[in-house]
Amino acid sequence: MPGLIFALSNPQGTEGGGGFTFFIPIILVFVVFYFLLIRPQQRKQKEHQNLLTQLRKGDKVVTNGGLYGTVVDAKEHVVVLKIAENVKVELVKSAIATVIEKKEE
Repeated sequence: MPGLIFALSNPQGTEGGGGFTFFIPIILVFVVFYFLLIRPQQRKQKEHQNLLTQLRKGDKVVTNGGLYGTVVDAKEHVVVLKIAENVKVELVKSAIATVIEKKEE
C-alpha cells in the first residue's frame, strides 16, 4: 500500500497539464474554424457585395426567390427588373442572388 500512495503523489512538486497548455487545444480549434468556416464566408460575402455594386442596366440576373429578369434600372439600394413583357418589379439589391449574363459595354 505505501507504494501506491507514492505513485499518486508528485514528488517534484510540478503541476501537470495546467496553465497555458490547457488553452492550446481551444486556440487550435478556433484557428481551424477561422480558416475553414469564417474566412471563406467573409470572402464570399465580399464577392457578392462587389457583384451588387457592379449591377448595370441590361444585366440578366436571378433573384433569391428564383425570378429571372433583366435589370432596367439600378439605383443605390433598389433594382428594377423586367421579368416579362410590360412587367417590371422593384427589388432591394440584396435580393439578387447572381448575375447570369453581363451586358457588354
